[in-house]
Amino acid sequence: MTAEYVPPKVWTWNKESGGRFANINRPIAGPTHDKELPVGRHPMQLYSLGTPNGVKATVMLEELLALGHEGAEYDAWLINIGSGDQFGSGFVDINPNSKIPALMDRSGAKPIRVFESGAILVHLAEKFGAFLPTDPAQRAETLSWLFWQVGSAPYLGGGFGHFYAYAPTKIEYAIDRFAMEAKRQLDVLNRRLADNKYMAGDDYTVADMAIWPWYGGLAKGLLYESGEFLAVEEYTHVRRWADMIGERPAVQRGRMVNRVMGEPSSQLRERHEASDFETKTADKLQPGA
Repeated sequence: MTAEYVPPKVWTWNKESGGRFANINRPIAGPTHDKELPVGRHPMQLYSLGTPNGVKATVMLEELLALGHEGAEYDAWLINIGSGDQFGSGFVDINPNSKIPALMDRSGAKPIRVFESGAILVHLAEKFGAFLPTDPAQRAETLSWLFWQVGSAPYLGGGFGHFYAYAPTKIEYAIDRFAMEAKRQLDVLNRRLADNKYMAGDDYTVADMAIWPWYGGLAKGLLYESGEFLAVEEYTHVRRWADMIGERPAVQRGRMVNRVMGEPSSQLRERHEASDFETKTADKLQPGA
């Protein structure tokens, strides 16, 4: 029988935590090495990876371009978090928290840094006047659901996802605790979407863009391979909404950008031109392709 863990009076970092991301976990901030970030020719420079948080930003940019906002044209540079790219000095200058995505808005006289995915969505929505209602009540509803996602997803990813899929050992208490919370969150969404087409009501907004990569994937059984475990087929309204969002062409493009897993045809590791979706996916860049 394993002895019960008794926390020390003062915690010290004297061993790796274990698990899938142990090599990049550390209790201090700041850069680990000097590395400048590349800069392309477009107004928006995005440094990211095709995780759920990264997908929020690329979906927003692709949706803006689909509306004809040429100022949303962007370069998407790959930040490989498994290799520690997020700890390079150039990236830390944009995001002191060393998390993707990070955006440099170079459309004006002075570049503007924007970090945290929710902040990026709001910045772009306000800049281009799209996907964020101006009516006070509708705006409040949209922002409430946007920040619901920002506050809730850590319990899904860092809680359920970590202990169910990534932790070096399976801890029953931790998995039960966060599975309960993941299902509660899905039920919150399911009840909301039972009477609403989109998260904020009748219109597609940044709230949908924020929630879909996390909870759309979860409800369709794509996140952490946990569909059967969480019985996601119960959440019929979330699944209806997830399918509807996933059918949007801009969402399909955004999901491909900075993606490094899945079918090679779905991976566009970096995006610098709209034509890259047709010519530079991983399947087309493979030797002999």
